[in-house]
Amino acid sequence: MNKKIITIIALALAFPLTVAAFPGGHDGGRHQGNKVEHMAKQLDLNAEQKSKLEVIFKEQQEKREALRQESRLRMQEVLTAEQMTKLDAIKKDHQEKWQKRHEERKNQKQNESQK
Repeated sequence: MNKKIITIIALALAFPLTVAAFPGGHDGGRHQGNKVEHMAKQLDLNAEQKSKLEVIFKEQQEKREALRQESRLRMQEVLTAEQMTKLDAIKKDHQEKWQKRHEERKNQKQNESQK
């Protein structure tokens, strides 16, 4: 039982890293457009290709969100309410730390580009 809980917690903690690695998730697709534009520049995509990629990334985002919701429901079947609350706090703390590091890196890049 403990191995299951540890595995579930490890997966739950790793999920924000996955989202960070593949933008277009929880932010409502804010990075999705940037991702397509970046690919368009790098690969010289035409309008039809860009449009098709936007559909692919939107479907990917929807599937990821559905999987996240399903996983949460399944975890609620395994963990107690107290454990879920603790897990939520751990995830929130992890996300806040990631956001802080992300902002620091962004500010550092801006400062370096201004020099």
